[in-house]
Amino acid sequence: MGWVIQRTAHDGKIRHTAMFRDPYGRTRSAGTFATSREAERAAGRQDDSVANGTWIDPAAGRITFQEYAEEIWLPSRHLEVTTRAGYQSYLRNHFVPYFGHMRLARIMPSTVQAWVTQAVGLGLSPRSIAKYHVMLHSVFARAVRDRMIAFNPCENTELPKVVLAKTRILTPAEFESVLAAIPARFQALLLTDIETGLRWGELVALRPRHVDFLRRTITVQETIVEVSKKDSPTGQRMIVKPYPKNDQPRTLHVSQALIDILAARIAELGLGRDDLLFPSREIADGDPLSRGTFNTRFWRPAITKAGIDFPLRMHDLRHAHASWLLAGGADLKSVMERMGHAQIMTTQKYLHALPDADQKALAAFESVRRRGGS
Repeated sequence: MGWVIQRTAHDGKIRHTAMFRDPYGRTRSAGTFATSREAERAAGRQDDSVANGTWIDPAAGRITFQEYAEEIWLPSRHLEVTTRAGYQSYLRNHFVPYFGHMRLARIMPSTVQAWVTQAVGLGLSPRSIAKYHVMLHSVFARAVRDRMIAFNPCENTELPKVVLAKTRILTPAEFESVLAAIPARFQALLLTDIETGLRWGELVALRPRHVDFLRRTITVQETIVEVSKKDSPTGQRMIVKPYPKNDQPRTLHVSQALIDILAARIAELGLGRDDLLFPSREIADGDPLSRGTFNTRFWRPAITKAGIDFPLRMHDLRHAHASWLLAGGADLKSVMERMGHAQIMTTQKYLHALPDADQKALAAFESVRRRGGS
């Protein structure tokens, strides 16, 4: 229970200080008042907040955003290597320069809104701003749970509208043009990707032991993540992880033609079971192939040479794989498992990405209508 301490001020007047005990049993002051009744009410309010778990230590909010985010929030998270590296990059490049010196308790919804306005002015895309805001919201949500602040200033932030652009899927003919334009040493890489739909990290982590030549399958058991050295927990830029995304290895059936191509590659390079199939240099026991190096030196020049007139990433071969499967009549569940998606909603988006999806829908409607009228 709270209590009141009376004392005589320098002017001879009686002052009443409200006292209470915080959740840790420490004696605290709830302020000094002119009357005992006001002091009792103040002490009672603090007692109530301690009892119902809503009490906030005013001193806790004095910690700066940078101190809390880097020393408390980030170390407490259980994150994938790439996610942690991304968060460190976001803090360094987007949040610490703006919020770093501010005390947590002084950051208001208007402060966060001002950051959004600045980000828009700097040319950040609405999608990027929304992604960064999710992380910022998480930082403040943890601070609320830690009783550092009373509310999350990221609630109800007005974010720029994300306009979803219609996905342009690579056609088989366009893929053949890109394949012809890429240097011969990377053709097996592209053929493997278009037939399996692997993510980049899964693709460059493939080794001969992952290929079953009798059953004509490829098993995805590893992935290689590429991070900045300054954000890497080991100081290494290429990190091999034992399992791909979602921690679920998966086995994919492939064509005999691709099996023959991979077998020829293994024999030509003299690769051992544990060597990388697609190393940075065409040698056994080579280092992992860097996505950035591949994109700059080989992929983009090939796209230009092939005459592709829309933005095309290497990752879009994965999208093409899924769309071609669905266009050919594969069911959603099979495609979901082949792609390694955790949710079928992710796979469904490729139904709407097909260039003739609308025409097929209209044809199905007309077919049903004709049957009903006959």
